[in-house]
Amino acid sequence: MLIRYLSQIGKYFLMLKEVFNKPTKWSVMRQLILKEIDDLIIDSLGIVCFISFFVGGVVSIQTALNLTNPLIPKYLIGFATRQSVILEFAPTFISIIMAGKMGSFITSSIGTMRVTEQIDALEVMGVNSLNYLVFPKLIALLLYPFVIGISMFLGILGGWMAAVYGGFASSNDFITGIQQEFIPFHITYAFIKTFVFAFLLATIPSFHGYYMKGGALEVGKASTVSFVWTAVTIILSNYILTQLLLT
Repeated sequence: MLIRYLSQIGKYFLMLKEVFNKPTKWSVMRQLILKEIDDLIIDSLGIVCFISFFVGGVVSIQTALNLTNPLIPKYLIGFATRQSVILEFAPTFISIIMAGKMGSFITSSIGTMRVTEQIDALEVMGVNSLNYLVFPKLIALLLYPFVIGISMFLGILGGWMAAVYGGFASSNDFITGIQQEFIPFHITYAFIKTFVFAFLLATIPSFHGYYMKGGALEVGKASTVSFVWTAVTIILSNYILTQLLLT
């Protein structure tokens, strides 16, 4: 089992090397990149906005309900919401959700091309299929931090609305909490994680789609496996980056 996993990891790194070899013509690549931006970034904004706003509200309410001691200042609701959203919820939790949304889409689309022999046709035409299929996704996901930035804003906005209109804290208290002991490096830390997660979101599902074998049934299985491995790698890399950057 260990040998099998090691061989898969080796194949993954060989795939990454091949992605940057023999690049496709820019006139073709530009259209592919724009299509991937539309499929992966623009189409994800709706679900990200919805989840971020309401989870931010839930974090705010749960924090308020746990501050039962009247001596505890109300601004801690804003402080806790900011810390939760910026440090973990927006970059990590949203990325795990995107492993299901983006990852399944990437694996199934490339896997379908493998099943229908479109990838073989690209190779016959002398096209580097890995560069043609994976590189546009990597470039498109350079815009992924933009999605996470929106998630941060809406998460805090949702927390503010839940706290103020739920009667848990005044607007001034919540905004004071947001500003309290703010460390700018936390934003940098969140976006460093986001770039790493974007790379994983583009490459791991592509790997499982590109090297899948079988028919239509195996496309669904490959999508499930890619989601599991993408989520696991995101969680592990989150732990490692947190140890490296915050300790």
